Amino acid sequence: MIILIDLHTHSIFSDGELIPSELVRRAVMHGYKAIAITDHADYTNLEQLIEAARKAKYLEDEWDIKVMAGVELTHVPPRKIAPIAKKAKDLGAEIVVVHGETIAEPVAPGTNAAAVACEYVDILAHPGLISLEDAETAAGNNVCLEITARNGHNRTNGHVARLALEVDAILVVDTDAHAPEDLITDEMALQIAMGAGLTEAQAKKVLKASTTLASPI
Repeated sequence: MIILIDLHTHSIFSDGELIPSELVRRAVMHGYKAIAITDHADYTNLEQLIEAARKAKYLEDEWDIKVMAGVELTHVPPRKIAPIAKKAKDLGAEIVVVHGETIAEPVAPGTNAAAVACEYVDILAHPGLISLEDAETAAGNNVCLEITARNGHNRTNGHVARLALEVDAILVVDTDAHAPEDLITDEMALQIAMGAGLTEAQAKKVLKASTTLASPI
């Protein structure tokens, strides 16, 4: 049985289309067991986003889903990633995602390296053409590398999966959802992982990896 967990989603508090309650409700209807609300953050809005995501935990009392408060540090200068990530954790963020060096956006060089070296970062999202060195650092620091369902960012999923397998880095599948149609089912999550070049057994193992970050669910 695949437990569907999504650790990278966005609400109306950044550039998503849904308020947290609708995002969570739609996730429940897709079979999710846990979801992290990780709106785009930097120093200017960190406190507000974490507070809003934490308030969304009231939904756990009504529906069978774990709601996690998080942020995605986005287009933050590499030297500022570590201090902001630490501050996010201090403020109560359960999941800290860093917007990686996707080939679809002009992310500052060095972002991947700064993220995987930081003890306060949980996931490097859509890391693009990540280097072998950075993948090795991620493996050594237990920073998860993301296989993403999001169009554009997903163009390098195969590269990310190949390097992660080579260095034994942890992979997770996330949606980076911004709209209702971005949410997926467990079957689609498996297909996305296999589409990145993983065998079915490897894909199922990757989908289970998210349960560690979401534990207990």
